[in-house]
Amino acid sequence: MSALICGSLAFDTITNFHGRFREQILPEQIHILNVSFLVPTLRREFGGCAGNIAYSLHQLGGTPLVMAALGTDGQDYLQRLQDWGVSTEFVRTIDGQYTAQAIIMTDLDNNQITAFHPGAMGEAHQTRITAREDIRLAIIAPDGREAMIGHAQQLAAAGIPFIFDPGQGLPMFNGEELRRFVSQATWVALNDYEARMLCERTGQDLASLSRSHLQGVVVTLGEQGCEVWTQGERQHIPGVKATAVVDPTGCGDAFRAALLYGLERGWALARCAELGNRLGALKIACSGPQNHRIDRTALALD
Repeated sequence: MSALICGSLAFDTITNFHGRFREQILPEQIHILNVSFLVPTLRREFGGCAGNIAYSLHQLGGTPLVMAALGTDGQDYLQRLQDWGVSTEFVRTIDGQYTAQAIIMTDLDNNQITAFHPGAMGEAHQTRITAREDIRLAIIAPDGREAMIGHAQQLAAAGIPFIFDPGQGLPMFNGEELRRFVSQATWVALNDYEARMLCERTGQDLASLSRSHLQGVVVTLGEQGCEVWTQGERQHIPGVKATAVVDPTGCGDAFRAALLYGLERGWALARCAELGNRLGALKIACSGPQNHRIDRTALALD
């Protein structure tokens, strides 16, 4: 069975600021913000939510099916997916566009500032979803606005259960649009900041959301682990201590790969989240969103 991953493929330019953003930004001057950060390190990585989720899910032993758009500069990324043995039938190349680009700066407290150019991602809606026997599960991860709206509608129409994971794309949508996403989804996954924003815009709290048709709401809390909400009840899943804290980029995507892996196998949501916490701790100890290695034996997956 394949897990359809709708989201972005992007190149990440990752830098580190050897200070703290809060010490450089003066609250009383925020209306005329003009700040420069010296970033002595810089590297370019394969990234984007769809690519990151697919990377971890493939290593776990799942079968990711990526639905995304690349620019004409994305042939290396396309080849990378094919080298994993992942089908690229739903990866579209858009002429005259660059592949989506994220420029990510992380400070000493693991706070991040990101600039994002959507490029080809803005045309991801050109690829449509129809019912298919081998697709039993999906995720709507951050993508072009039209793609997220259209793909959620198409998944619902096809009867394919999916995780709604708006991520950094959440501010693009108003309350009515977010309520529609939730009504179409089977699960919702967010970090704590996104959860607060979703509740504000929809006028519902996490308990009431989880008492709806949803089979669960998962809220990640960084090193504190995560919350799993089902039928109005909250369960805290403790975090896993990382061997090192190197780079948080892609930790949430590794977590979501674990959700897909477990849900494919009929696991309880809490068990999926436990695996997600372990993968997040594994990923944060490694630079880049697609360089960590997953030992299935160590995770007792076999």
